[in-house]
Amino acid sequence: MSDVVLRLSGIVKSFPGVLANDHVDFTLKRGEVHALLGENGAGKTTLMNIAYGIYKPDEGDIYVDNRRVKITSPHRAMEYGIGMIQQHFSLVPSFSVAENITLGLKEFGIFPKMESVKKKIESLSQKFGLDVSADSHIWQLSVGEQQRVEILKLLYMNARIMILDEPTAILTPQETENLFKTIREMVKNGASVIFISHKLKEVLKISDRITVMRHGRMLDTIPTSVADERILARKMVGRDVLLKVSKKPSSPGREILEVENLWSRGDKGQYAIRGVDLKVRSGEILGIAGVEGNGQRELAESIYGLRRYTGRVVIDGEDMLPLDVTSRIRRGVAYIPQDRKGLALCGGLPIYYNFFLKVFDSPNFSFNPYMFNPSYLRRGAEQMVKDYSISTPSVDLEAKYLSGGNMQKVVLAREISGSPKLIIAVHPTRGLDVGAMEFIYKSLLRERNKGVAILLIAGDLEEIFTLSDRVGVLYEGEIVGYSKPDESHIEEIGLMMAGVGSIDA
Repeated sequence: MSDVVLRLSGIVKSFPGVLANDHVDFTLKRGEVHALLGENGAGKTTLMNIAYGIYKPDEGDIYVDNRRVKITSPHRAMEYGIGMIQQHFSLVPSFSVAENITLGLKEFGIFPKMESVKKKIESLSQKFGLDVSADSHIWQLSVGEQQRVEILKLLYMNARIMILDEPTAILTPQETENLFKTIREMVKNGASVIFISHKLKEVLKISDRITVMRHGRMLDTIPTSVADERILARKMVGRDVLLKVSKKPSSPGREILEVENLWSRGDKGQYAIRGVDLKVRSGEILGIAGVEGNGQRELAESIYGLRRYTGRVVIDGEDMLPLDVTSRIRRGVAYIPQDRKGLALCGGLPIYYNFFLKVFDSPNFSFNPYMFNPSYLRRGAEQMVKDYSISTPSVDLEAKYLSGGNMQKVVLAREISGSPKLIIAVHPTRGLDVGAMEFIYKSLLRERNKGVAILLIAGDLEEIFTLSDRVGVLYEGEIVGYSKPDESHIEEIGLMMAGVGSIDA
């Protein structure tokens, strides 16, 4: 055990109605990249949050360098050299890189000597190929650059055990490759890395060992050298998974969505969408690729009616400008937003209420008090749970206790059950496991084959290529080019996502 730097032994953690970790054992060796895989709700992030001190285990022990320790907070974890980069960065946009890195570190006092701080940051940046200026403000940086700042924070604090939770979820292919170079450099300099991801190709490319969790338990740990995508997918889900969902050629019909010269402001008042034109026909999926923060959310919210805009949004021949969200819903517009917890679902309400949130003001409900009967709603919800393979002990469970994949299935079931003409899907599989992704893909393709027009907005090019009939790239609020969903174009599209080059196909 001399080469083991972190060991979790017999970890148990429960939440209301859920056993998240069931006597889990896990080891991390010195100088390795150890990938952690599992379905949504398998207990991966919970386990790592225990190692980082965010959660306290109900049972079990933590060992660092074969010494039993109690980790009661992230600050305490850092004292043992354990750092974690969460999916959502914890950076202050108006602060500089140097200010963010020193924020909260007691050793600097109230007035840190910023010149020495900057010199160390620049030295670390050069050593690990991170290419970040200490004087840059966070709001000026791309998502990939912000992630590098998070890595710099851990390096600055001498973290030697690094937990990366879905680190490539919002990166371009080029940024992902740069991250992998940094990880290899960190390992070469003595760090050990836990890499949580659902992207099997990336796991196989970067890791030394792979551990698979299922239903809160440790299923297996294998060397990467003996693994492949099919083996890993089967271990994660417990069945064979179609890693590539086949689709028949599209047969586009009439024009369902037309966007002309669309301008829309972001939350800070600046223009986030700049003169966008696009069209989507029935029976067609238009994929919009782009790095997060280039106007994707504002584009979707403008079309759905959640955000003011100038220009034209025409749905099935009707100009939507005078119409509010409710009117657009009644005209057949469905919306799967990127924020399933904050916008798509009411976490504190039972699952069965969340299924019917969008129809409570419809004439059927407004003039039929019987339809408000909870038993009536439960029966409908139980059927949708069955139809969409949603894993839950009861439709009375509050939605916030569902795994990410099951939350997304609830949203999908609600939106599709309304027989829409147009579906706006924003990052519909972000953070989901291969089993849930397969289900979402099949569901969207089934709607496309029924003649629904789908606007798919995502940063994952593999997802874009799998589902789309046409691909457009959004950069700084503008469509900078179109391409066919062809693997031969992946490098060019990645460059377009970074603001370099253009294609028209």
